[in-house]
Amino acid sequence: MLTHQHQKEKKNAVIQKNYRAANSGLSRGCRPRRRLTNCRRGETVRGAGRGRYPAMLPLRRFAGACRRRGLSGIAPGAPREAADAVVVGAGVVGLAVARALAMAGREVVVVEAAPSFGTGTSSRNSEVIHAGIYYPPGSLKASLCVRGREMLYKYCAEREIPHKQLGKLIVATGVAETAKLDMLLKNAKENGVDDLQMMEGSEAMEMEPELRCLKALLSPRTGIVDSHSLMLSLLADAENLGTAISYNTTVTNGYIGDEGLELHISESKALENHSVGSPVSPQLILFPKLLINSAGLSAAPLAKRFHGLNQVFVPPAYYARGCYFTLSQTKSPFSHLIYPLPEDGGIGVHVTLDLNGVVRFGPDVEWIDGGKDVTSCFLSRFDYSVNPTRCSKFYPVIRKYFPNLKDDSLEPGYSGIRPKLSGPGQPPSDFVIQGEDIHGVPGLVNLFGIESPGLTSSLAIAEYIVSRYLR
Repeated sequence: MLTHQHQKEKKNAVIQKNYRAANSGLSRGCRPRRRLTNCRRGETVRGAGRGRYPAMLPLRRFAGACRRRGLSGIAPGAPREAADAVVVGAGVVGLAVARALAMAGREVVVVEAAPSFGTGTSSRNSEVIHAGIYYPPGSLKASLCVRGREMLYKYCAEREIPHKQLGKLIVATGVAETAKLDMLLKNAKENGVDDLQMMEGSEAMEMEPELRCLKALLSPRTGIVDSHSLMLSLLADAENLGTAISYNTTVTNGYIGDEGLELHISESKALENHSVGSPVSPQLILFPKLLINSAGLSAAPLAKRFHGLNQVFVPPAYYARGCYFTLSQTKSPFSHLIYPLPEDGGIGVHVTLDLNGVVRFGPDVEWIDGGKDVTSCFLSRFDYSVNPTRCSKFYPVIRKYFPNLKDDSLEPGYSGIRPKLSGPGQPPSDFVIQGEDIHGVPGLVNLFGIESPGLTSSLAIAEYIVSRYLR
């Protein structure tokens, strides 16, 4: 039997095959596609833009097209080329930023180390549209989640991206937890989330007969979204506006000097057998006017390799792996998302439903050491395996609110890794979005710690960057 993650990967492979075979068109509701262009509009990448799945843009072809612009000469060694706006990372946030920059008239290149978009945190999460309940008032997480939620629902409706506004119940299963629900309600109101409803356990259990709790907080605006379809649509929008994307392409270093920002870029395969500690020779050197470091799990390690950037502005990176287990029975016991109260490093092992009705429990929190080998980090060589024995810790936690969970009913699903800025026992950190006003480097914007609610906030993060740092 295929695991849920394998099912997702198989589905994605079929989608990509169909997109390559397509002759024209965008995601549903989008405008007719222009052909994918390279460094400037009018220089077409052969074979690109003919379907909804973008063609591979090899680094050598990208360099050659840039050279045809005549923006810079060929220095000995790697070609040295100018670029307008470069986004590092093709996750949901990177794609949203690329789209927003292209809408603002910038010529955008997205550089992605993986063979496709959204292969990291963006596709290994709960796919929940969050309301904005948990985050400290005044924080970026609070403001961007609330703004992003409204933007995302609107965008999904316009593009007919699969999503559902299911609602969520945050439950207290013990007397000591009920006061925490009151604190969450107060916090949510300060964040502008004013539609929450406090419920007695009997009311909540009437809504969800399989649930057991003393009190619950109903969030009617929480929902779920097909993250892959969302990213496809964002990518299609960006490409339609002339954005170029280069997969299997890794930014290995950066320099800040007299010529501005300098990026050293290599094909990812050149790093695969690279010896740790030895220098990497770039195959292309780019000089972007604007650089968005949206590299997710490798954003902080990459910034540490930006020579000339004061490293006091690069926070330490922590990595928390979370595993999901799926419920083997076919019928879902719940119609809402069910969340316990937050725990250290996360918001608890909760119940989520996907758009096919599959029930998932997770994620748990397992702190891992993911940043020692920078090259492996760039290539996303993280361990995403799910140890089946971890389910032994899931059963007692889940049975606090779902006592009828049967033995041997959980199956390994998939795992994801969260890029965190605070470690075990530390209070949760906010999103960090740094521009010249913070670190003093013109044209550089670093995005650190974009974990949950990053998916919900993606469009708002893009809006924030364009309004604050575009020039």
